[in-house]
Amino acid sequence: MSLRTTIAATAAALSLALPVAASAAELKVAYVDLQKVMLEVDDGKAAKARLQKWLNDRQKEIDKEQTALRAEKETLDKQASAMTAEVKAQKEAELQRKVMLLAQKWEKSRAEAANKEQQEMKPIIDKIDTIISNIAERDDLGFVLERRDSGIVYARSSNDISNEVIRAYNSSKKTVAKDAPTKK
Repeated sequence: MSLRTTIAATAAALSLALPVAASAAELKVAYVDLQKVMLEVDDGKAAKARLQKWLNDRQKEIDKEQTALRAEKETLDKQASAMTAEVKAQKEAELQRKVMLLAQKWEKSRAEAANKEQQEMKPIIDKIDTIISNIAERDDLGFVLERRDSGIVYARSSNDISNEVIRAYNSSKKTVAKDAPTKK
């Protein structure tokens, strides 16, 4: 490549890069810790409590069935010597079937829990997204990054809008409640 071509290419690259660099210098960026926001907004706390209660109820149910199966196995073990091989095999197969059903119930509960969590959190996440957009527009932010998933290694705490999002979310709920008509 000739010197003239190199200089022309460098000049072209600089002419394209300077406006981008100048606008990047004016670009405002903030970040938000969505996990913190989800755990600290009032609706998030309430949703987490409802989910935890639901999970605890399911776990108690599964624990109760598991205890009954253990007792059934102990009884089978104690009575095994008095049973014929055929009856013993039949009882063991029935116990194994019950264990498999309980394992399937546990897996189904896990899937239900994930689905229930998604249903509970979706409206909250949508509202948080709206609040973040409003803050970004108001403060003329070019980007709002999610702290954990964005790959941010370091950022000034002054660029963290998490607490502002939490306050705006909780205050918007109170405003809506104040404006709602009262029942008579």
